[in-house]
Amino acid sequence: MTGLWGVRPRWRTDVLGDFFCPGCGGDRNYRRQYGRRWLRLFGTPVLPVGPVVGSVQCTSCHGRYGVETLEQVTCVRLASMLRDAQYTVSLAVLAAGGTGGRAAREAACATIREAGFEDCGEAQILAALAALTGSSGEGPLDLEGHGSGLTIELHAALEPLAPYLAQQGRERLVLQGASIALADGRYLPQERAALAAVGRCLKLGAGRVGELLQAAAGAPH
Repeated sequence: MTGLWGVRPRWRTDVLGDFFCPGCGGDRNYRRQYGRRWLRLFGTPVLPVGPVVGSVQCTSCHGRYGVETLEQVTCVRLASMLRDAQYTVSLAVLAAGGTGGRAAREAACATIREAGFEDCGEAQILAALAALTGSSGEGPLDLEGHGSGLTIELHAALEPLAPYLAQQGRERLVLQGASIALADGRYLPQERAALAAVGRCLKLGAGRVGELLQAAAGAPH
């Protein structure tokens, strides 16, 4: 653009929100914008000359990015997804082994509190299990059968998270579940099945899940 005339876009904002800014490397506010290119005379738009591709502008660094940037989850959202995943894995393993064992209940509560649910206790966990499985949970539960509600929760919590976690992070979720299963003794068949389901949801091979379970069983508790 010269001092007299030139072509520049004129933007309009249609959405405000939060996103992960590639330029800042963290969560920021954004403006989603669309507009047209205008012929300008002395900086004043006088004639539209065509549309421009919509974009997202960071309100902090003022960088402009494609709208596909909004598909990247924010740090806050990712932390929430991970917290929900830890909670759901804990419930699934506890349900599979039965809630009669105090050590397993305490291990599940500890994992859930560590995830960020600081006020969650045994009463809340047992109520959640009853609501999701329709069972008192005293005995082992086949999640592929009567525990269908919990199975659905497991898929819903883990599958969207898997693409955003490195393999070490996905394996850690399996190991956390294994520690709950082992809190009151050896793995039950239902617990192994539940942990295998966790591995599948996290896109871990059956062989790798088996190695993790064996390693957890051989570690001191």
